[in-house]
Amino acid sequence: MTEEAAKASPFQVEADATAGYWRKRADTTLPPPDMMGAYMRNRPVPREPVEGRKAWIIGSGIAGLAAAFYLIRDGGMAGEDITILDTMRIEGGSLDGAGNPEEGYIVRGGREMNWNYDNLWDMFQDVQALELPEGYSVLDEYRLVNDADPNYSKSRLMHKCGQIRDFSTLGLSRSQQWELIRLMLKRKEDLDDVTIEQYFSPGFFETNFWFLWRSMFAFENWQSLLEMKLYMHRFLDAIDGLTDMSALVFPKYNQFDTFVRPLVTHLQERGVKVRFDTRGYDLDMAVAGDARTVTAIKIKEGGKDAAIPVGPKDLVFAITGSMTEGTAYGDMDTAPVLERGRHDPGDESDWALWKNLAKKSPVFGKPEKFYGDIDRSMWESVTLTCWPSPFVDKLKELSVNDPYSGKTVTGGVITFTDSNWVLSFTCNRQPHFPTQPKDVLVVWVYALLMDKEGNHVKKPMPACTGREILAELCHHLGIGEHLDAVVANTKARLALMPYITAQFMPRAAGDRPHVVPAGCTNLGLMGQFVETSNDIIFTMDSSIRTARIAVYTLLGLPKQVPDISPTQYDIRSLLKAARALNNNEPFPGERLLHRLLGKTYYAHILPPLPEPEASQRKAAEEELNGLLGKGNQALGTLIGWLERVRENLAARGR
Repeated sequence: MTEEAAKASPFQVEADATAGYWRKRADTTLPPPDMMGAYMRNRPVPREPVEGRKAWIIGSGIAGLAAAFYLIRDGGMAGEDITILDTMRIEGGSLDGAGNPEEGYIVRGGREMNWNYDNLWDMFQDVQALELPEGYSVLDEYRLVNDADPNYSKSRLMHKCGQIRDFSTLGLSRSQQWELIRLMLKRKEDLDDVTIEQYFSPGFFETNFWFLWRSMFAFENWQSLLEMKLYMHRFLDAIDGLTDMSALVFPKYNQFDTFVRPLVTHLQERGVKVRFDTRGYDLDMAVAGDARTVTAIKIKEGGKDAAIPVGPKDLVFAITGSMTEGTAYGDMDTAPVLERGRHDPGDESDWALWKNLAKKSPVFGKPEKFYGDIDRSMWESVTLTCWPSPFVDKLKELSVNDPYSGKTVTGGVITFTDSNWVLSFTCNRQPHFPTQPKDVLVVWVYALLMDKEGNHVKKPMPACTGREILAELCHHLGIGEHLDAVVANTKARLALMPYITAQFMPRAAGDRPHVVPAGCTNLGLMGQFVETSNDIIFTMDSSIRTARIAVYTLLGLPKQVPDISPTQYDIRSLLKAARALNNNEPFPGERLLHRLLGKTYYAHILPPLPEPEASQRKAAEEELNGLLGKGNQALGTLIGWLERVRENLAARGR
């Protein structure tokens, strides 16, 4: 392609499957990248040389580490030319995991994965696993663990002090089902600043669906309806596994040991450098018309101000905002104390860089929309280090496998639907840490509502010590009389996070900057607070995807980053989602589809019907009666037509 032609039709790095109808023609000979499979495993040739260029990455969370990975693997940049800056003294950002049995373990969050996290698996299929022989990747290890030990829950919802609540269906009325269907049909552009509670009817918030959904993804009623819609599309293929969490795959260990350690090892072996205790809080820019070029990174290193010069061909990648900034910690006898303003995190926070960028131009968005009200973005998690006790006995009763077996335990969070805090807990495969003693279990607890008194402990969760939170948990498990024995054999470490769901706050177009903001020549923004075409936030895959888009764009790599998995368009996903939303009963029109396709090649795309085949015709006629109305003159004609079509299709198939 000539330079003039390239300027006339710039290469689009980020694919957008919703931008228009795709079909093969002269100017679109290749399908969208999410439809190409292994054909996307090409390494693009950079249009400009990378030798002599430096890359500076602000933040060592998964997005920052992914940026370094893609600069090397796909961009051909030398690891020695890449430097990561981080305010902490360890890599990983929010993907943490630390501790020991003496002091107690702590993980502020956990990771539940979906099989179609295309960017995550694209990267980790090329990262050596820590515990397998050379040549085996993190993806290989992940598949080895999950293929041999499928995930599901047998106690997903609980209530009434230890009783399992029926969670076999989503519990949606017909009108509530239509609320969800209408939401999926809505245009994204029509949902600016609309909240979830503004859209749904009050009864929706008492359904199994909402308890399952909000506890799995950490949504609050007052947060973004647009984000919930995007989640519906992203996880459409998983809705029929939402009840028992069979749609998920989990790591072998905690998020730090499973993902961060092997990825950091991979990068360090290739020469990537990390500078700790270094906060990048502002960027100097040269402005020429609409073009903005970073010329220096303002840092505070070891408490002292300095500046890192950036050449015009050098690249800067920065994570905007932080979910875990300002975390307040507590323990068995101490409640966490927040040291953040309720409406502004201050200039010494990980939000400082985005705040300073936003002062320079509207293209950098409005960070205050996300950090401006911590009462609506905060929740607390607790990590329990447990020795045998009545709590462990109850855990065994609720688990798929014995917690000490090394296999799936609870299969994801167990949520108490009558908890004022919306309290949940989970025990993943043990050991959760590689060096964890055999008689120790690590359990994670969290709650969503921070302003409500507990059902047993008459305090909001943030005002409680670890001992008091254990009392509330034991109450809901129906083992409150054994609290002293549980406390004697349990350590609790608390983490109150003021911005943990800040990314879900209601937003409008322009509130988040694009990955490469308009006019920026050498700056890419990454993480949970940037705008992408159709992707969601609060997943490792979305963070990695933003890094990949930034790298490909700034290096001018002629390769598209796929849109979210196209399973949302798969007729099989649509049909089984419709069945799941209808509480596992045939949805309107499904029996008619069976009459039409039941004897054809495509019969397998339909969920099996509950009634025997002999009575299916009568059921289909009753369904048609319901759709058209009894006595409709067209009814008999239509039934006859369906039967003739069905017979003709079957005859041609023979």
